[in-house]
Amino acid sequence: MSWIPKVEAKRHFCHKCKNELIFEVKLQRADTCPHCGIDLHCCKNCENWDPAAHNQCKEHIAEYIPDRESANYCTFFTFKNGVPEDNSKRIADARSKLDNLFKKK
Repeated sequence: MSWIPKVEAKRHFCHKCKNELIFEVKLQRADTCPHCGIDLHCCKNCENWDPAAHNQCKEHIAEYIPDRESANYCTFFTFKNGVPEDNSKRIADARSKLDNLFKKK
């Protein structure tokens, strides 16, 4: 019996509506989300997208793309795997701290 590597199922989600996406064929540049209609081959759906990185991309030789939510021709695009994190609590906590810091006396 030969050894068979374990392949983890990848799960993909739209960056905008957070709905899960099922791909029966390879993602094309012009594909859109069936739930909200936004472009899927965009920076915000890519594993390399990082708002804190230079040019908002972890791939240091990638060309600068001004619109992170529109379809593009980036050759480094790899669809982000996994359930998107819920940042709403973190954002609310940060906003609360700022409000407390700058509240009027």
